[in-house]
Amino acid sequence: MHALIAYFSRADENYFCGALRTVSVGNTEIAAKLLQEITGADLFKIDPIQPYSRDYNECIAQAQEDQRRDARPELKTYPGSLHDYDTIYLGYPNYWGTMPMPVFTFLEKFDFTGKTIKPFCTHEGSGMGRSETDIQRLCPSAKVERGLAIHGSSAAKAGPALKKWAK
Repeated sequence: MHALIAYFSRADENYFCGALRTVSVGNTEIAAKLLQEITGADLFKIDPIQPYSRDYNECIAQAQEDQRRDARPELKTYPGSLHDYDTIYLGYPNYWGTMPMPVFTFLEKFDFTGKTIKPFCTHEGSGMGRSETDIQRLCPSAKVERGLAIHGSSAAKAGPALKKWAK
């Protein structure tokens, strides 16, 4: 069996240590690619058809509204199957205390029976939030392991923590 790294990440204007900065690659994508180097797992980007705004403040307002509506944004594509994977590394930024709603869409699309889900999130101070509980609720027949919270502005330096956690 093999592992898959499924992740949601957003570039553009992001929050770093109290300031807004525009980036070409999101923090979660940086962490996901480091994890791929460590594990050799396949990589899948969770990408909604309708992206969040490039503007940070508009993005967080959209994300909060998606949560309020319990939205399930449609994704551009899905993996054909998760059959060949026994471990799913699930990456996302912490949006309002949990995962962005496109990650909920991804989790509800597949049967995770017998699979191990290892969540990791990027954040600027809010840690994992309630995301581990939400994953367990959405995937009750999966084994959800303790997640790894990565300070987003330090994502490029997260290799050692990812290596230790991925074992």
